[in-house]
Amino acid sequence: MTESLKTDNAFLDALPSLRDVVEQAGLRARKALGQNFILDQNVTDRIARAAGDLSNASVFEIGPGPGGLTRSLLRAGARKVIALEYDPRAVAALEDLRAGAQGRLEILAGDALETDLLALDVPPPRVIVANLPYNIATPLLVGWLRQVRANPESWSHFVLMFQREVADRLIAAPGTKEYGRLSVLTQWLCSVERLFDLAPSVFVPPPKVTSSVVRFSPRALGPESPSFRAVESVTAAAFGQRRKMLRSTMKADLDLLESCGIDPTRRAETLSISDFVTLARLREARS
Repeated sequence: MTESLKTDNAFLDALPSLRDVVEQAGLRARKALGQNFILDQNVTDRIARAAGDLSNASVFEIGPGPGGLTRSLLRAGARKVIALEYDPRAVAALEDLRAGAQGRLEILAGDALETDLLALDVPPPRVIVANLPYNIATPLLVGWLRQVRANPESWSHFVLMFQREVADRLIAAPGTKEYGRLSVLTQWLCSVERLFDLAPSVFVPPPKVTSSVVRFSPRALGPESPSFRAVESVTAAAFGQRRKMLRSTMKADLDLLESCGIDPTRRAETLSISDFVTLARLREARS
């Protein structure tokens, strides 16, 4: 860490502990908001480090809560952190952190599901690092993947936390019970890596499940690659009834299966990601 960055971050040492912030702000975690806070700075520092060099990055954080990961991102040298928070109690609790960050932290009050982060006037490279609320983690990810398909350069990478069972689906290989629509959409558009797991005891309050930190790096796609909507539609049809053969779930696409040399008696989980992408491209060309 450079001396200038140490000077910029000196205010962090003078801040109240995260437990004190939670107590003073009355920031008891609410299940309805999917809140599970990480108050151990060693853990949040590890997550921030997993995002790599952030010194030239605009970093979005979703659901900062009392600001544990926010502090770690600033300590790690992020050029700018934009924290989007739905809970007004947390927005107020983050004010001291924002004031001390010398312009490197912006707090936005809003609903992540209704906020287009790319519409904000924030320069690239753009990164998302977040302990996502579990109840909205998957729809948030799908929305960002849709943006990656529209413009692979819109996002540099994501480092996100999910329930471990969701992470299992994200990285699942064909032929496994976890492999499904989310696996195809994610691995088609990104290189995906589970970095490490976190036990329930790391969180306040502790959830009933283990969590996983996952890194997503967008892939460069060729001009022949189908639209997000086309791949989403094909996977929805194929995986709509997992136990049935493709000849039942994809009746309208039997000609496409034949063109690809795919036996219609197979089931969706046996198809590769490239199989789905090819089917989506052919279906799009036909329509």
